[in-house]
Amino acid sequence: MHRRHIVAIAALATLAASALTAPAWAQSNEIKIAHIYSKTGPLEAYGKQTQTGFMMGLDYATGGTMAVNGKKLVVIEKDDQGKPDLGKSLLAAAYADDKAALAVGPTSSGVALAMLPVAEEYKKILLVEPAVADSITGDKWNKYIFRTGRNSSQDAISNAVALDKPGVSIATLAQDYAFGRDGVKAFKDSVKKAKVVHEEYLPQNTTDFTAGAQRLIDKLKDLPGRKVIWIVWAGAGNPFKIADLDLKRYGIEIATGGNILPAMASYKQFPGMEGATYYYFGIPKNPVNEALVAAHYKQFKTPPDFFTAGGFSAAMAVVTALKKTGGDTGTNKLISTMEGMSFDTPKGPMTFRKEDHQALQSMYHFKIKADPAFAWGVPELVHEIKASEMDIPVKNKR
Repeated sequence: MHRRHIVAIAALATLAASALTAPAWAQSNEIKIAHIYSKTGPLEAYGKQTQTGFMMGLDYATGGTMAVNGKKLVVIEKDDQGKPDLGKSLLAAAYADDKAALAVGPTSSGVALAMLPVAEEYKKILLVEPAVADSITGDKWNKYIFRTGRNSSQDAISNAVALDKPGVSIATLAQDYAFGRDGVKAFKDSVKKAKVVHEEYLPQNTTDFTAGAQRLIDKLKDLPGRKVIWIVWAGAGNPFKIADLDLKRYGIEIATGGNILPAMASYKQFPGMEGATYYYFGIPKNPVNEALVAAHYKQFKTPPDFFTAGGFSAAMAVVTALKKTGGDTGTNKLISTMEGMSFDTPKGPMTFRKEDHQALQSMYHFKIKADPAFAWGVPELVHEIKASEMDIPVKNKR
């Protein structure tokens, strides 16, 4: 073989080796994050807000660079359509095929519960936002699960602050799936002075609330003292239509937690209604919330909503953790970093509790004001319920 042929073959071998190693080198300068949420389906409005907030949060937390320690953050979006089996397969594909370092989502509690074992199987972090069911960080939890979203106990305990008084009779109205049932259970566990006299569960896609409302009225109408229907609802359908049955005639009030602004249009007909909310853009006073509100108004000409703040908080948690690890995405390194980690959010500081990785956070006791300047009932702050004021039970079994 001529010398020039040997040189040529050696050069080709060097080029081939370079071609094989180049993609690996490029990947090392990226951190892939899968965001799995309801782009479509019954919780589409919530999912869209979470996505907007997550991207705004990444931009804010990285100072507009979308990079941490020189590594580019690459977000891979997937639509679970609110279907548990689909969410499960999408998460597996994100970890195995897309090589995502971690995942964020989903929107639905039912989807989240299906995804938890996948995170454990692949030994990768799933940061749950905004799915709420207690069981996610309760009996179905594993060490790879963190959650920035509030859980049902945080919702329930904060709402009990407004309603748990002697002589109050409460009936609950909720959707018949994990979110609704976990919410009611946590609420009942939190109520110590009032009495829960009835639980009404209706299908997620309910549009006609007449029959359910009549059962609620029948349980409450003849009772003495204050009578309240506490509503836990997400997605389609307007449970506040039960007010059309002239609840005032029976002395029955409606109470509920926070929601997205379009849903809170129904609140406007209930001035003085009390409850507790996860977020309303006008309540928290801190630089992160100011930045979120300003950025959202600039881009959309509207204020950020309930789940926008949640997505932003998830991004703040991700970037805070990656900065602390120097961009190291090793799962064990991330877990040890995130356990007990505090990070800034539009709601103020949150902290991941070591025992179950639930983010401890403030909630807001509100009273609704009908302000003609807004299309929705405005939740005016009565009291910020700080994390230290809520005894959030640890419900995992590990």
